[in-house]
Amino acid sequence: MGLRVALLFSLFGVLLGQGAEQISMEDCCKNGQKHGTDHEDCASLPLISESTTCRIVQEQCCVTVLEDKMCTNGINIAKDQGACDSLFTNTCDTKTTKMCCDCCTLGKTAHELGLPCDQNLSVGHQCNLVSRACCVEGATAHQRELPNKNETTENGDSVLNNQCNGKCAHRCVGNDTCACFKGYKLKPDGKSCEDINECLVGASNCRGGERCINTEGSFRCQREVSCGTGYELTDSNNCKDIDECETGIHNCGPQFQCQNTQGSFRCLPKVQCGSGFIQDALGNCIDINECVSQTGPCNRGQICINTVGSYTCQRNSVNCGRGYHLNEEGTRCVDIDECKTTENVCGGHACLNMLGSYRCECEAGYMFNSITRLCEDVNECRHYPGRLCAHKCENTLGSYKCSCTTGFALAADGRNCDDLNECESTPCSQECANVYGSYQCYCRRGYQLSDLDGTTCEDIDECALPTGGHICSYRCHNTPGSFHCSCPVNGYTLAVNGRSCQDIDECVTGSHTCTENQSCFNVQGGFRCLSFECPNNYRRVGETAARLERSEVVRCIKSCQPNNIACVLDPTHSVSHTFISLPTFRELPRPEEIVFLRTTVPAYGSYNFGSYDVKFDILEGNVDNAFDIIKRVENGLYVGIVRQVKPLIGPAMTVLKLSMRNLITQGDSGHNIVNVHVFVSEFWF
Repeated sequence: MGLRVALLFSLFGVLLGQGAEQISMEDCCKNGQKHGTDHEDCASLPLISESTTCRIVQEQCCVTVLEDKMCTNGINIAKDQGACDSLFTNTCDTKTTKMCCDCCTLGKTAHELGLPCDQNLSVGHQCNLVSRACCVEGATAHQRELPNKNETTENGDSVLNNQCNGKCAHRCVGNDTCACFKGYKLKPDGKSCEDINECLVGASNCRGGERCINTEGSFRCQREVSCGTGYELTDSNNCKDIDECETGIHNCGPQFQCQNTQGSFRCLPKVQCGSGFIQDALGNCIDINECVSQTGPCNRGQICINTVGSYTCQRNSVNCGRGYHLNEEGTRCVDIDECKTTENVCGGHACLNMLGSYRCECEAGYMFNSITRLCEDVNECRHYPGRLCAHKCENTLGSYKCSCTTGFALAADGRNCDDLNECESTPCSQECANVYGSYQCYCRRGYQLSDLDGTTCEDIDECALPTGGHICSYRCHNTPGSFHCSCPVNGYTLAVNGRSCQDIDECVTGSHTCTENQSCFNVQGGFRCLSFECPNNYRRVGETAARLERSEVVRCIKSCQPNNIACVLDPTHSVSHTFISLPTFRELPRPEEIVFLRTTVPAYGSYNFGSYDVKFDILEGNVDNAFDIIKRVENGLYVGIVRQVKPLIGPAMTVLKLSMRNLITQGDSGHNIVNVHVFVSEFWF
């Protein structure tokens, strides 16, 4: 590769000297090499010179860089994988890579079989170079022979840089061929080395559950799954138990001692409690109640009495139940008459004594509670829900009373509820409608109910509504319960609908100020006093077949004096004046057609020896290029259409000078001039 580039330099250097551009072939080649290195593509080279020679040098140097890089990739695959099976395709991108991989495999095989590395096979010059380099590298893996045996590195390796002139970044394998250390691959420049990403090429030996991470010249494996609580990951990707006691991350109190376990720890008490005691969570010794914790610690006929750290058993004495007491001799239990011994035991109700107990005879509205042994009020509202009162039931001592919800009044029977007409107390600011159990306020037209109290009517500002800007053409004025529209002071009047603004035709009403020798022309929002005079050699005529729509026309046609040759030769046949009034279009989503120039010329017609055509142009007055003119065919005749294509903000005035040129095969047969006086109103209506 290097020999081919050198020949190109010597040849093209001569050719470049013949050109006009002063740029060296070395610069052309460096540019091509940089583009190939950065973009890995030589199909879209940016030319730095108009010289053909420089372009050839750029392309060849770029291709050389790519071929060197692809060849280096093939050599690295042969060294790392020992086979070229992954390069099974033979496309343009992999052809050089596969060739260098196969040729490197030949060199490695020759070294393994003990064959000489310099054998000349008919496999091509580049293949021979690659094969010999891989063979020599294998032979010098542990001990490299040098042409000069006395020159060695500090670690004893042989030095071949004499053969490579010291250009190799890592090591030289002879015959101007560079090689890289393990974990690196040769760059396309043939001398520099770059790191091999073992994770991408599949050269790592990471285990299942580990992730490969590339490092400079090597790689490392990182565990993907967490070790779990109580374990930590070691440098060898193994899980190791964390000694919480040693690291001090346990939560054992001062009365406890930490004991490490696999994945966790235990808190063992420092002080051992004696018999009859148990240790609590804080390490304190507390007494054990054996009478509760044990089943039958004492013999039958004895009772258990707990003591600190132990318990005692005592013989059981006579124990009378509730409602009984021992007789004076202490030999038997007799009934207690609670109705006599206890003062007001039933709280004012009758008392009936019973063996071992008593009973209260409760008055109406009360009921005896056998648990509390008292007469308790009967809650009729809870015992008979919905049966005593129509709406709400409120319990009272020994009885109950009914009440109604809001909007109702208690009926004469004291149980049912009648609807209350709240509108009689005028709670609403305008209109009130009574409904069952309540009322509803509503407002007259132009008002709305307040959100704060629901009873007050507030005026609706129709002009402030989202659609308020479209209620009136010009301005909207809010009034209590309504609104009204207004128009500009001059030139407009309010239409019958009370919202639109209608233009006043001052020329019809006679409110204009034009003189006798002027013509009044009505425009939107006003009028204009204009006078049109025909130029010399022209006379004024009425409306003709070629006319303008939507406006009045004053037309002057050519009328030459006898023997006036200049007038006869003048190609302008007529000069017309017209006017048009336009509103202000603030937004113009599509062109607006405003003027139509109709002709009597049939489309594609033929006269005598040639076809006839009409050309329309805007000569003057096209302010901000707001207008254009197009040609169209309608009813078989040519028509010129003036369109407004951009917004024009009024008030504004311009005169569009339009040209209608009649064309035949022999040339221009004359043209007509139309002056359109355009008046743009200040408003959109």
